[in-house]
Amino acid sequence: MPDQVKIGDIQIAPATVLAPMAGVTDTVFRRFIRNLGGCGLIMTEFTSADGVLRAKDQKAKRYLHFYEDEHPISAQLFGSDPKVMAEAARMVEGLGFDLVDLNLGCPAKKVVKCNGGSGLLRDLPAIGKIFEAVRAAIKIPFTVKFRAGWDDENIICVELAKMAEDCGLCAVALHARTREQGYSGQARWEWIAAVKQAVKIPVIGNGDVRTPEDACAIVTQTGCDAVMIGRTAPANPWIFRQITQYTAKGSYEEPAEADRYQMIRTYFQMLIEEELPDAVGKMKQFASWFTHGVAGGAALRKGIYESKNAPEILSRVEGFFEERLRSSLVSTTS
Repeated sequence: MPDQVKIGDIQIAPATVLAPMAGVTDTVFRRFIRNLGGCGLIMTEFTSADGVLRAKDQKAKRYLHFYEDEHPISAQLFGSDPKVMAEAARMVEGLGFDLVDLNLGCPAKKVVKCNGGSGLLRDLPAIGKIFEAVRAAIKIPFTVKFRAGWDDENIICVELAKMAEDCGLCAVALHARTREQGYSGQARWEWIAAVKQAVKIPVIGNGDVRTPEDACAIVTQTGCDAVMIGRTAPANPWIFRQITQYTAKGSYEEPAEADRYQMIRTYFQMLIEEELPDAVGKMKQFASWFTHGVAGGAALRKGIYESKNAPEILSRVEGFFEERLRSSLVSTTS
């Protein structure tokens, strides 16, 4: 694994990136990951450029809210109108973000229907116009995250990466699946290798990185300059720290049950303190990820899903783990 990667004038160390994920990478989760250590760059949820320009769009404002301890941080935008994208990127730069990223990867039908996300992969000239408009509008590094193509018959990742480099973008991130695949099937890392061979700007590899071993393997097999991790992060928030440990000494720590308890309690308390309108929903959403592999986790999840408010959920988590830790202590000393 590379120690660092430079994107424009921004140093990313270590060379690991938390992928932008809708409904996941809000300010609480980003700071939570950053505090656990090992993640070089964090990104916002993908945010509508149209929403950024609408002064009353509260969702966009919430998505783009961040704290000083989140740097370096990138704001990811999606949209199809070059002028709107350029103006939104200018506003993002004014908010103090370190980088701006264009989303060409989201496979969601409602986004694709508006020619956003991976929908634009069918129109390279339109992408080129967005690249040029945004690049001319801002001084901070501009990057793009994209899929390999619309489907297996339309693989355009190398052509798109070359165009990004020609338009002055500072890095590209490839999720090595097509839009048609969604999140199914296997990521084709050879597409990342092809992009790496085609351009001189940094290439970030994404797709099927579930363990520290996978992170090192994707770098070895593709030559990519950094690794982006998405869906693994909510299930194993320690993944970035584990990659750092594995790179340094060839082994890494697996969290004990007490670590998992501390992690869940910390994240839930951060949600409560942030006073997010959907804190209870977030707790229930993350409970299924955070309790994966915990003995008796099904009972805890059931208790969480049946809870009516955030303090009740936190109380159930504390009661469950305190009881387990007491039982563990008794069995150890007896």
